Amino acid sequence: MGMNVGSGSSSAEPDVMIEMNMTPLIDVMLVLIIMLIITIPIQNHAVNLNMPIDDGKQHNEPPLVVTIDVDFDGTVLWNGVILPDRNAMELKLQNIASAPLQMQPEVHLRPNKLVPYKAVAAVMASAQRLGVTKIGLVGNEQFIQ
Repeated sequence: MGMNVGSGSSSAEPDVMIEMNMTPLIDVMLVLIIMLIITIPIQNHAVNLNMPIDDGKQHNEPPLVVTIDVDFDGTVLWNGVILPDRNAMELKLQNIASAPLQMQPEVHLRPNKLVPYKAVAAVMASAQRLGVTKIGLVGNEQFIQ
């Protein structure tokens, strides 16, 4: 808080205060910021994962693995064998999905570095739609620059 002191001249009119009082404006701004912070909802960045359940048994045998390669031109290879079309791939994925959950083989998807994302996304969408639960991307280190 300030006080306006006269300039010492003998004139009867006091000097005009030109500065604007900023204290009320700053107080209002701080109250608005606090209200904004209070009203913002808390964001939960959670990812739901289906974690394996330990049944107490020793599993010494390695899981059955199916490798799906997507070549640079979008060609899909199933364990090294070229699939003629998407229907053939979906038929094989449907056979995997029809197995019980514990007996489903692992699907390793290995995209080529040059393949368009659309081709890889189509394979992943087909697997998800048909009910394949054990799928993972293999060879991601090739994308690190």
